[in-house]
Amino acid sequence: MRQRLYNLLNGDEGLAMWCGRVLTVLIIASLLPLCFKESSPILETIEYGCVLVFIVEYLARWVTADLKLRKGALSFVIYPFTPMAIIDLLSILPVFNALNDALRTLRVLRLFRALRAFKLIRYSKSASAIAAVFEKQWEALLAVLCLAICYILVSALVIFNVEPETFNTFFDAVYWAVVSLTTVGYGDLYPSSDVGRAIAMISSLMGVAVVALPSGIITAGMLDELRGDGGMNDES
Repeated sequence: MRQRLYNLLNGDEGLAMWCGRVLTVLIIASLLPLCFKESSPILETIEYGCVLVFIVEYLARWVTADLKLRKGALSFVIYPFTPMAIIDLLSILPVFNALNDALRTLRVLRLFRALRAFKLIRYSKSASAIAAVFEKQWEALLAVLCLAICYILVSALVIFNVEPETFNTFFDAVYWAVVSLTTVGYGDLYPSSDVGRAIAMISSLMGVAVVALPSGIITAGMLDELRGDGGMNDES
């Protein structure tokens, strides 16, 4: 029985394929209430109906965790802490009224609902391929992330001390450094002195290089992933 349930949730043929399509439609439907500021009986029905299915899906995946993780009884302990299981749990939590009252003031409620979009990763081959790239290239991406964070903090520290009259707090400087690093440039905070502008130019130029690094890593990983899938298809 559990094996059939596992095949239904994780397979890609026959009934399992249709199950994935139905869940995909439900995930998209559950995002519709987020497109409206005010609720309505129809939107609430969609919300509760979809969440009920998501709860059943979450429990079914938990019950069959040992078949997926293959670590015996320990699988049932590990599964709730896997990335997709965390997304599944956070996406169904807003339906409980007690949490609604606690999180409404923080506007976290709608954020948790928006996480349902990430559930589509399970049912999209393209998204699964990208997820596989991140899993395989996580060390290189983590190194680039650390480099970017260090550069942001150093840039923020320099500009904060060069123009204290423009940046009231260190957080303002960090915000400016992130915007400069990504070459977005909102224009709400900007240096006014010659030294500050020189630092901004250097930061923007470095930002192009730092932002390009993860793009190259992901592109190379994606090409390798596609070649691997192509090789599998040729062999079959």
